[in-house]
Amino acid sequence: MIKQFNANKARLKRHRRMRSHLEGSQERPRLSVFRSGHHIYAQVIDDTTGKTLAAASSLEEALRDFKPQSKDDSSLQAKVGGLLNAVADKVGDVVEMAAEVVPTKGKGAKQAPKAPPKAPAKGGQPQKGGKPAAQVKTVLAPAQKGSTKTPVEALAAIADNHKVAVAREVGKLVAQRAKEKGVSRVVFDRGGYAYHGRVAALAEGAREVGLNF
Repeated sequence: MIKQFNANKARLKRHRRMRSHLEGSQERPRLSVFRSGHHIYAQVIDDTTGKTLAAASSLEEALRDFKPQSKDDSSLQAKVGGLLNAVADKVGDVVEMAAEVVPTKGKGAKQAPKAPPKAPAKGGQPQKGGKPAAQVKTVLAPAQKGSTKTPVEALAAIADNHKVAVAREVGKLVAQRAKEKGVSRVVFDRGGYAYHGRVAALAEGAREVGLNF
């Protein structure tokens, strides 16, 4: 019988493992995050007393009609224009190089240099009347790793997504309410979710307001 994977059970298992060493206190309450398919919720909890100090969610009335800011059309047009100019310059360079090529037929044509003799295959017989040709090894350049992106740079590509933008606003809202209660430092409990998408957007929104974790 094939064992089916249950994503929610796996998340709860990860969350229990994290909570074994993650606990909020009066000095640093716990910022707990839960997300569903459509909404996201955040609570600032003092585990010593079991009280919720601040809470916010995407069901807030202030966020019902929230619309993410669209990207600036002028900057997009400038980028497209720059790309078109670069392509036009490259095409012009190719045309100039093609015009400078020496003709291979008719008057003034030059004979192409003869190709060097092919090297024998590995383990093959040496050429007649001479020494075996030396084998040429191809050396490849070492692979280079791309520069690592910060969480803010990673979110830039999906910043105009509605759910991601709302999650960022929820983070700002819960951080403002926590600071009104005198809370400036918290421990972040991502609830067993991966730190990307809406969870990362909520955390970055809380950091923008000044909540440290």
